[in-house]
Amino acid sequence: MIVGTAGHIDHGKTALVKALTGVDGDRLKEEKARGITIDLGFAYLPLGDDLTLGFIDVPGHERFVHTMVAGASGIDIALLVVAADDGVMPQTLEHLAILDLLHIGRGLIALTKADLATPERLAEVSTQIREATAGTMLEGADILPVSSITGLGIDALRERLTAEVRALDERAADGRFRLAIDRVFTLSGIGVVVTGTVLSGVVQVKDQVLLTPSGLPARVRSLHAQNRPVERGRAGDRCALNLAGDGIAKDAIHRGDMVVDPFLHAPTDRIDARLHLLTGEPKPVGQWFPARLHHGAAEVGARIVLLEGEQLLPGHTADVQLVLSRPIVAAALDRFVLRDVSAQRTIGGGQFLDLRAPSRQRRTAERAAQRAALAIADPREAFAALLEAPPFAWDLLSFARDRALSAGRLDDIVAALSPVVFDLGEQRIAINRARWQGFVTSLIEYLHTFHATNPDLQGVGREKLRLALLPKLPVAAFALALQQADFAGHVVRDGAFVRLASHSLQLSPEREVLWQTIAPLLGGEVRFRPPRVRDIAGELGRPEQGIRDLLKFAARLGLADEVAHDHFFLRATMHEMALIAADLAAHAAGGRFTAAQFRDRLDNGRKVAIQILEFFDRQGVTLNHGTLRKIQARYLDLFGPAPGVIALHGRESSPVGRPDFKSG
Repeated sequence: MIVGTAGHIDHGKTALVKALTGVDGDRLKEEKARGITIDLGFAYLPLGDDLTLGFIDVPGHERFVHTMVAGASGIDIALLVVAADDGVMPQTLEHLAILDLLHIGRGLIALTKADLATPERLAEVSTQIREATAGTMLEGADILPVSSITGLGIDALRERLTAEVRALDERAADGRFRLAIDRVFTLSGIGVVVTGTVLSGVVQVKDQVLLTPSGLPARVRSLHAQNRPVERGRAGDRCALNLAGDGIAKDAIHRGDMVVDPFLHAPTDRIDARLHLLTGEPKPVGQWFPARLHHGAAEVGARIVLLEGEQLLPGHTADVQLVLSRPIVAAALDRFVLRDVSAQRTIGGGQFLDLRAPSRQRRTAERAAQRAALAIADPREAFAALLEAPPFAWDLLSFARDRALSAGRLDDIVAALSPVVFDLGEQRIAINRARWQGFVTSLIEYLHTFHATNPDLQGVGREKLRLALLPKLPVAAFALALQQADFAGHVVRDGAFVRLASHSLQLSPEREVLWQTIAPLLGGEVRFRPPRVRDIAGELGRPEQGIRDLLKFAARLGLADEVAHDHFFLRATMHEMALIAADLAAHAAGGRFTAAQFRDRLDNGRKVAIQILEFFDRQGVTLNHGTLRKIQARYLDLFGPAPGVIALHGRESSPVGRPDFKSG
């Protein structure tokens, strides 16, 4: 358990910690020379029962408030220090505001230098303290007169702190590991050491971790907790980690970085948050107001974008978006503090809500509903609320990462809510069951309406159908949804189109005979360079328009595709060419291939090869980057049969099946 001191400069914080623990927190030569604390100091007090009380001694000077914020972010109990001779001073109030903004809910108040004050003065300063703490998290906290010189009240304060620690619930350690780095140094014969407070989870010797936002991998060679060598550290512990790995060096790690479970590495520079502006601010905050953001030990420039109204008044709270000058790593619901750009004062603070905030459509009703759900502290209730907010489909893994939830905790949420889940590997898209049933009904009704209006069309384009429905699923999740058992026997995929099983286009007997004559002309050895409409018409001695009409109808049936004007390729050939493009990409540097490579594989002309690739670009199968193209694998099935293909009127068609579908 960690106790953090707070208070004005020269009010005796370091002397008090030394009196309580016997350890001098001023560790830097410059601090000794100047007689003030510049950086965080640390001391430990063993309490027995394998319990150690850790103290973080923070600087009181206004120039080092950013260091105070770094220390306060990891504490369990606040020890506000006020000197009896000075009373409440400017940094007393600022430190108190910071403790309040960080929601440090447990604390005591030490009235130091009590040996220098009369009883009347002690009563006067106590009244000042009561007035200053009114309405804050420390309202009603006990005030204990002490003297670090004479020892007055030190034993009583130590006993009270011990009682507070024993009454404090242990921090939950079932989350994933995060440690906010506030010091980096090297030790001879040991190597790089980082220190900080474990914000969540557990770390053990030999664990593989990541330094973030840099993304450097590391291994925990050894660790100390509360200044003692241990095999594991847990949430709430003050830890020193000896890290090893390629690229691990003192100059590669910075104060404000974090050491995390590799799953949590997802830096962000745009965060939706709930911000409280301190009552004492001289003026409201407007759009794009500049500030300095303090989170953990990180300090970064930020712009405040208001998400409601045009200004935030002093003493009020509102949702905002914080646009950062560089990425940081955080967890949803972490607390933060904002100071002005000149570092003269604390202006407010609050709580992160959404670490993946959008840059557009920030003020919509849909976004407000999402933020309201994300503000709920209980993760199960929060995710249940998210599933009722647009777009009604959410990634379980992203939610778990941003809340630092363990795999077991995520499984508990799934078991409790029993959503429909589509497993995409790097994503697990969830929909609640009521929304899923509505999705099934809406999709079938949409197809009924479409077929009634367009009886001569093969079906609805898959992407058009996806965008028309709610929940709005990602492309890969929508493809899996169409293969779910609820659609079996009702809905059929025909390449890039989706139709009802009861809907079919058929060639008339006369057209069927003509198609059987045309199809061989488009296949075989000339399949990669088939004749155009006019050439087919000339060879068969038939009117050009009649051939064109038949081939366009064949395209609606999924038998062929019009790659360029009057240039049709068999659907099976399109599938073959898509696989050739995928094979080229798989064997090309960076997964990108040229039109010339594609042309050579098909053994046809450059013009035709370019037309084919441009057609694939329009369908999303390929992405064009100048002279190079890459494959979007999720669209490869647009021209190929899915598992379980059946023949329907001379063409391939796929009834919807159920691979990779998960429920509950």
